[in-house]
Amino acid sequence: MSDTDWRSPSAYAYLHNLNSGGTAWEYLRRNREYRADYADPRFRAALETGVAGPERRWGLRFRGRSFFARE
Repeated sequence: MSDTDWRSPSAYAYLHNLNSGGTAWEYLRRNREYRADYADPRFRAALETGVAGPERRWGLRFRGRSFFARE
């Protein structure tokens, strides 16, 4: 557990320097539904093998490919 005071503006200073991928990661890592999905070994296995279901649900990109592209 971090000793950082979550109420302190300095605790979030790093957010000002994030690119779009970093911002997306901050959203995902705080999202209860994503954390629940990621806790499921089948979900992680699907991500590792490149199955499009989890990637589509969360708009993830791998190796420059977007599975959230408009169809």
